[in-house]
Formats: sequence, structure tokens, C-alpha cells
Amino acid sequence: MTTRNFHRQTFWLIAAGTFVLLLSLSLASPASAEHPLQETEKYCLSCHGNQDLRMTLPSGEGLSLYISQDALDHSVHSSKGIECEACHTEITTYPHPELKYETGRELSRAFYQTCEKCHSVNYEKAQDSMHAQAAEAGNLDAPICTDCHGAHDVRPPDEPRSLISETCRQCHAEIVDTYRQSVHGAALMADENPDVPVCTDCHGVHNIQDPRTSQFRVAEPELCAGCHANEELMKKYGLSADVYSIYKRSWHGVDVSVYKAKWPTIWHDSAVCSDCHGIHDIRSTDDPQSKVNPNNLLTTCQQCHPTAGPNWTDAWTGHNEISLERTPALFYVEKFYTSFTPFVLWTCIIYVALQIIRATVDRVRRNLP
Repeated sequence: MTTRNFHRQTFWLIAAGTFVLLLSLSLASPASAEHPLQETEKYCLSCHGNQDLRMTLPSGEGLSLYISQDALDHSVHSSKGIECEACHTEITTYPHPELKYETGRELSRAFYQTCEKCHSVNYEKAQDSMHAQAAEAGNLDAPICTDCHGAHDVRPPDEPRSLISETCRQCHAEIVDTYRQSVHGAALMADENPDVPVCTDCHGVHNIQDPRTSQFRVAEPELCAGCHANEELMKKYGLSADVYSIYKRSWHGVDVSVYKAKWPTIWHDSAVCSDCHGIHDIRSTDDPQSKVNPNNLLTTCQQCHPTAGPNWTDAWTGHNEISLERTPALFYVEKFYTSFTPFVLWTCIIYVALQIIRATVDRVRRNLP
């Protein structure tokens, strides 16, 4: 056999072997097959799959050690190959080291810090949030990562979208129940409307700040404008997208803009959106319970203007441009002033210009020989 024939046979033997190997692997693990249970999970669940597995903490509190297979199967971590020891870094063998935590809450607060390894950006944001500040002040029940996202059953937090508000309800039940009755909450709960704001749209996600501060207050109009100045979105619901631009030109809006630019940390009482429309209880203007319903508007105005009389609201045009159809009297008054004012100004300018010309001509004449 020649050297050339030997190399040729060797090449084809290697090629054939590689083909058979790849074919066998593809048949053994078809693309449509589910991922097999990961080995570490399988080992851990041999004990932790027992629903009766429990322990008693030093405080006397009972702690369930049962982990549901279904919870792990639907977790975003397990599907990505992230197994038990990724979070339980101190457990490498059995028997496990003794737990040194007095209560279940102390245990949770110790373990949630593991989230920083993979989610450092969001973790840092959370440390600057109102929740973290509450914990620092001594409230150890303030939410941590696992309170909102879960521990072994971590799933997408917005599927369905109403789940976001339900998660917040764990601590803020009264507020979320009020929100459910609002025009935003009712649309969300009824048909998962993707256009209405949920808690995190207004308050933030991980970096939740105190909404009672002056900084949050002066930023509120821009917050609402995120939706209500969106022409395409407002057209979808038959609403005006001019409300924010008109508000900015109003006395309230001008005053707020000055405070925001000059003194953002100083509290002020000029009306922002929530002062008139409500916060979590915002309702449609034609709802009898709405604060800006025509029958309730005077009472709303009297919150800041206690001496306002019954004719007060007649001068209010709402967040609407002045028009012949809606406010004919104001329309003609505005037309008169927008025409008369330029006429007066131009007359004054012409008069002054003529006086300057005349004075100049007189001076020149007096200087002539």
C-alpha cells in the first residue's frame, strides 16, 4: 500500500467515525427533549423533596426545609443551569454545617446577599432604596430580593403584569386595594392592560425612593407626562395629549418648574397632578367619585383655596386649549387681546420711532449755518 493510499484511508476512517459519533449524540439528545434534572438538584431533593422535612430554630420558630420540584422546574435559575450550591455556598457536603441564625427572617436576610454575585447593579440600587433605609433604621421586615422575587421559585416578575401589584400587596395591601378601584388598576386587573401604570412605573423597581419628598413632588408632572403627553397612546383612549403642555403654562405649572429649577429640596404647595386627581385612587373625570368630577371639583380646589366660591370653577378650562366650541366667551376675549395687544405695541413703537426721527431732524436743522 502506498503512503498516499494509507493517508487517504486514515482520513476517511476519521471522518466516518466523527459522523457516527455526532449522529449518535443527536439521536441520544434530540433538540426537542427536556433538560434532565441537574445532578446537584437531584441529590439535594433526595432529602429536601420530603414535605415533612423541618427544623426548629433557636428562637423556637419552625422552619420548613421542603423544596418543591415544581418550583425549581419553573424557576428562571434552574432552567439556566444555576444549581443549589450557587446560592448555598457554605453547603458542600452532608451533614450540613449548623445554622447559626436565631429566626427565619435573620436567615433570609443573610442569604439574600448572595444575589449580589450575579445581579450586582440591581443589588446596589436596592441598597439605596427606601426599603433598605427602613431596614437600616431597624425594620427587619423591610423587603429584600427574595420577598419580591421568591427564593427557589424565581420567575419573571411581570408575567402576568398584574403580578407586580400583587407582589407589592404583600406589604402595601390597603394601597393596592385602593389602586384596584382606580381607572388604572381596574384596567390592569380586568384585562392585563399593558398601557396602564403599575406600582414600579411610578415608584421605580429596585431604587424605590420616598414619594413624600419635595424632589419626588416637583418631578411628578413629568412622571405623569410619560403617558399623558404621549400623543399616540392618548389617541388610543380618546384623551388629550396636551394636558402636560397646558399645565406647564398654568400658574401651578410655572410655579412648580421654578421650584424644580431653583429649590428642588424646598417643599412647596403649588398643585401637582396628584393634588387634584388623587394618587392611588385616580378615577375617570365622569366617575361620580372622581375628585375632578364637575360635582366635586370645587371641594378639590378648596383644599388650597378655602375661600373659593361657587363661581370659582366656572373660570377653570381644565387641561384644554381655549376653543370656540368649549369656551366661546374666553375664545373671543383671547382673540381680542391677541389682536389688540400687538396693535398697541406696534403703535407705541411707531410713535417712539417718529419722535426719535423728529428730534434728530430738529437737531440737525439747528446745527445748519
